[in-house]
Amino acid sequence: MRMKKRPRRLRNNKMIRSLVRETKLHIEDLVYPLFVVEGENVKKEINSLPGNYHLSVDRLKEEIEEIRNLGIRHILLFGIPNNKNHLGEEAYSKDGIVQKAIRKIKENFDDIYIITDICMCQYTDHGHCGILTSEGRIDNDETLKYLGKIAVSHAEAGAHMVAPSDMMDGRVGYIRESLDKEGYEHIPIMAYSAKYASSFYGPFREAADSAPSFGDRKTYQMDPANGEEAIREVDLDIEEGADVVMVKPALPYLDVIRRIKYNFNIPVAAYNVSGEYSMLVNAVKNGILSEEAIMEALLSIKRAGADIIITYFAKEVAKKLRGDF
Repeated sequence: MRMKKRPRRLRNNKMIRSLVRETKLHIEDLVYPLFVVEGENVKKEINSLPGNYHLSVDRLKEEIEEIRNLGIRHILLFGIPNNKNHLGEEAYSKDGIVQKAIRKIKENFDDIYIITDICMCQYTDHGHCGILTSEGRIDNDETLKYLGKIAVSHAEAGAHMVAPSDMMDGRVGYIRESLDKEGYEHIPIMAYSAKYASSFYGPFREAADSAPSFGDRKTYQMDPANGEEAIREVDLDIEEGADVVMVKPALPYLDVIRRIKYNFNIPVAAYNVSGEYSMLVNAVKNGILSEEAIMEALLSIKRAGADIIITYFAKEVAKKLRGDF
């Protein structure tokens, strides 16, 4: 039988596979998370996130020089304060850990794009993402006031973009209004729009010291079973002024990334979260998977429709893309 159509013709060798490849990762797609802590001369590897570190402000320069030399220009800052209270006051303090880190980075670099996480869980003594009522529930509307303060304080320090991750109703609109009122209408918002109450956050919660001291976050983060709800959440955030929307986690929710990309004309980010990272790192370390699995996982996120990928693998992927491996 003579076959006219032979798909294998375009798989014959590396050169032709590269020429017809549909999905390509670029260094510019990547955002690298950084964890900043109080103190001096601190660079301590995070047990749950091997290859990632707790860094004091004075050690940020060398870390950013390293990623900058790899071509990574976008970072997402998380701060871990020394002092916590029920109002999370360190989150919006002028001398808070993130605010100090932003100023230090901008003193040394003019080509690093700084995105900051806007949430309260690292700063509250109860570990929840908002203000508690006397009955111990999250007061949604009261929390918005504090999220607005945090966003403005980050913008004042010099952040280029803010990223609210709390999942309170109405927070994008409140933050947009707060920023605009203070003259920061040029600061974009990357909303954690479809953030699921996921089991894949465990390593991050250790890294950020942000586990809730009681209960869980299921009353404000999304049910993992829901896809239609993600569309509604994204629609609301865009209406309130989001400039970028995010799906978190990434790998278990590729279908959600795809649906959002095809339903909305807006940049879509995906967070390749700590649990996804740790599973792959340990599988590679123990010889269960080859290192190629890392690139395959990141490609799947891009193929699903993500324009921006936040990942702890940013260094490894950048080296691979540069041919440094």
